[in-house]
This record gives sequence, structure tokens and C-alpha cells, in this order.
Amino acid sequence: MKKIFSILLLQFLVFSYSFCQTATTSKTKNELINGHPAWISQGNIYEVNVRQYTPEGTLNAFAKHLDRLKKMGVQTIWFMPINPISKVDRKGSLGSYYAVSDYTALNPEFGTIADFKQVVLSIHNKGMKVIIDWVPNHTGADNRWLTEQPDFFVKDSSGKAATAFDWADTKQLNYKNPVLQDSMITAMKFWISNTGIDGFRCDVAWNVPAAFWRKCIPQLKSMKNIFMLAEGDSAYLPESGFDAVYPWHMFKMMEQIAKGERPAFGIDSIKHESDKMYPANTIQMYFTSNHDENSWNHADYGTFPGAVHEPFAVFTQTMANSVPLIYGGQEEPVLRALKFFDKDPMTFDQLKRAAFYKTLLNLRKRNMALAAGASFKKLNVGDDRAVYAFVREKGKQKVLVILNLSNTPQPITIKEKTLWGKPYNVFMGTKEPLTGSEWNIEPWGYVVYEYN
Repeated sequence: MKKIFSILLLQFLVFSYSFCQTATTSKTKNELINGHPAWISQGNIYEVNVRQYTPEGTLNAFAKHLDRLKKMGVQTIWFMPINPISKVDRKGSLGSYYAVSDYTALNPEFGTIADFKQVVLSIHNKGMKVIIDWVPNHTGADNRWLTEQPDFFVKDSSGKAATAFDWADTKQLNYKNPVLQDSMITAMKFWISNTGIDGFRCDVAWNVPAAFWRKCIPQLKSMKNIFMLAEGDSAYLPESGFDAVYPWHMFKMMEQIAKGERPAFGIDSIKHESDKMYPANTIQMYFTSNHDENSWNHADYGTFPGAVHEPFAVFTQTMANSVPLIYGGQEEPVLRALKFFDKDPMTFDQLKRAAFYKTLLNLRKRNMALAAGASFKKLNVGDDRAVYAFVREKGKQKVLVILNLSNTPQPITIKEKTLWGKPYNVFMGTKEPLTGSEWNIEPWGYVVYEYN
């Protein structure tokens, strides 16, 4: 009997090992693309400013918008910092989200951790993902570590915790302290294990040492197949494990082109620079606005005003090696700078751009040619000082993008015969005959064709 049991046990163990090996291989294959979570490859990010999103300014009030956002095609929700805000040296009436007083608590302004867990669950039940904003470079001026762990901070000439940059409401953390490093990692793990989030957007990631990220990120990714987004454009960030970075140089070029200060082909120099600087699989998060650009630099209502916005938004949604960002309110659109330290709620009663974004988000989701790693080929279809055109391709799927980044009509000719035929115009919803004949595209015009 013991012998039979041993044989059966051995067979079971062999089967289990074989099954686990198969499952692990399948899991790795299905969940990672070019080293990144597969779910972000054709995904998108929608940034949520909880304080300003609703009159209530709570997580539960925001949750009422989830069905609308799901319908629009939003895939990943990015919450701006949800931690409590320091009261010492607080700016404005409510303070900066980026002056954290406690890394493992939730800002009572937004609700409770139980509320957040429920929102995360609702997001997941709708087939969406959620990442949270993390502030590792500095704390608020009354963070509990200032009294509990004073050695966690850089000291000024008087021996007190030093201010981070010129941000008077913050204190600079000292990453030469290994105990701080471990404490920060533990705090990040808390949100993964206790709330089920799918990743982090790391604020001022560019000022935190590479050694920390190389220690931190593998530990976090061993817990879950998370997405790591760095606020920064330094090569050391993707080299240290981040999935995505900010394309600041490209964003500034977009602004200059929109003003007529640079030609459309200025995009090429920035793309060439990025291709040389970053590892080949680096993802860049393209945008026309975010919380900083809106509150401080008038984006997108001032930087890409009126009709100027749409061709640049198409660019951010279709460019190579990218994941696109929509800042909450752009679909309305909210045409003002939101206050940063005080209450200033948005309204969502017109949603004039929702259909526009839905077209782009759904195209990205269904067409592998817009996946982060799909090929990119620049095309010459007109005056390259004004017109920017390219083809994205993967397998048998192909997307042609033509953008008029100028305020004058431009003649267009498709010279590549492989693009002739009757592709699908995604914004018109019809198939159109496309040949080598010339036609005009309106000022700030755009057209996106889908080939299957």
C-alpha cells in the first residue's frame, strides 16, 4: 500500500511540476511583451485629479464616472497622489498632493482605504487597470518619518531636514540611507498587497538614484505584473527597470510646432535622439496635457488651442513606442488652469471630445499596428515642413496617419503603392479609395486609415 501510494505521489508531483512549468511559460508569454506588462502594450492612461474631478472631491464620487470612461475606451486609471497631505508649511487651503505626510494612509479628503479598495475592485471588474502616483523623492514638512526616522532626510547647514529644491512644503529624502530604501519599498508593497493596484507613476523619479530603482522595481514586480512609469526622461530610468518614461523633449517640440516656431519635421530630430538614448523597448507616455502642464503652463487650452489640439492628440495616440495619456477633463474639454492647492471642481456635461478620443482609444485597442513595439515608417506625402505622415505596422495590420501641423491647407499625394486601395477612414467610418492622386488636407487636419 505504501509503495502504491509512493508511486502515485511521485506521478502527482511529476504532473504538478510539468503543469506548473507549462503554466509559468504560458503566463510569461501571455503577460509580458518586450519585457513590459502585455496589458499596457495597446493600452492607454487616463489621469484622475480626485480633488477637482467632482464637487465632492471623493473617490466614491469619482467612481460614478467609471462606466462613462469605460465606454470612452479608457484602460488604465492613474490617480494623482492619494496619501494624506502635510499641514506644516501647507500651500493654499488644501495643500499639494505631492507633500505626503504618511505613505501608508489615505487622504481623508478623498475617503477611506476601504473606499479606495472598492474603487480598485470596480475598476478591475470593468476590465481596467489602476496605478497610483508615488512621491519617493521628498515628503511633506510634517511626514511622520521626520520624528520617527530623522536620518531618512538630507540635512541643511543647520542640521535640519533640507527643503527639496525650492518647494517650501517638502523635505528631501536621503537615499544613501539603506533603511530608508527598505522602508520606501515596504510602503510601496503595502499598496500592491493591500489594495491590488497595478503599478505606480513615480514623481520626480529622475532625482532618485538608479541603485534604489534597481533594488526596488524587481521586488515590486515579483509580487505582481505591474507597470512602472517614471516622471523623467533620463536613460538610466528604463535601464533601471521602468517600463515607461516622459517624452519631455518631444512635448516641447510639439508646442513649438503648434506655435509655428518649428517645422513639422522637427519631430524627426527628437525621435532620432530618443531612439539613440533609450533601450529599444522603452515606452514613452505621450500627452498634450497633464496636471503640471495644465495648472502651470496652460495646456492644452493654451498650448494646443482650438483645432490645433486634435492633430497633436492623434499624434500622441499613434506614435511609435508610446502609450498615450489623457488628462481628466480633456474630453469635456476643461479650458482653464485647474487650481493646484485649492478646490476647483470640473464639470462633465458636454463631453465634446469624448467621441474623438473614443475613436482613437478603440483603434489602439483593436489594431496591433499601434502596439508599443509595432514598426514605424516615416512617409513623404507633402511639404514636410507642414505635414507629418507615417505608417505603423505589425503582422497583417497597418495604420496610416497623416497630420497637417500647420494653419494652411496642404496638398497630399500617397506615393507608396502598397498603401493604395480602399482603407478604412476611422474618423469618417467609411472605406475610401486611395491612389496616387493629389488631394488637400485642411489646416490642422488629420486622417487615419486602417488596413486589415
